[in-house]
Amino acid sequence: QVQLVESGGGLVQAGGSLRLSCAASGRTFRNYAMGWFRQAPGKEREFAAAISWSGRSTYYADSVKGRFTISRDNAKNTVALQMNSLKPEDTAVYYCAQGGGRYSTVNPGEYDYWGQGTQVTVSS
Repeated sequence: QVQLVESGGGLVQAGGSLRLSCAASGRTFRNYAMGWFRQAPGKEREFAAAISWSGRSTYYADSVKGRFTISRDNAKNTVALQMNSLKPEDTAVYYCAQGGGRYSTVNPGEYDYWGQGTQVTVSS
């Protein structure tokens, strides 16, 4: 049984930073790409960032590029999302997801497992 547990969400002022973390268990972490998605109230879930199995390839949505950084530690089975220069429009529930293979994708349908989500609220 794969489990993904996010942490690190909270309330921050615009311009501030937060670091989200996701701890994975249940299958060999280093074999799978990981992603972060987010869902704002009344909107569909959208891709934020993804990282390949090795960590050598990363991908970002245009809306977060240059502000967010995804990273992974295969020894600790964790993936993180460092979020800087936060904006009110970044307010959403953020979900960690584990892909079905080694290489990342922006398509949520290609992710096998999802965490429960963590709330990020950015005040103006």
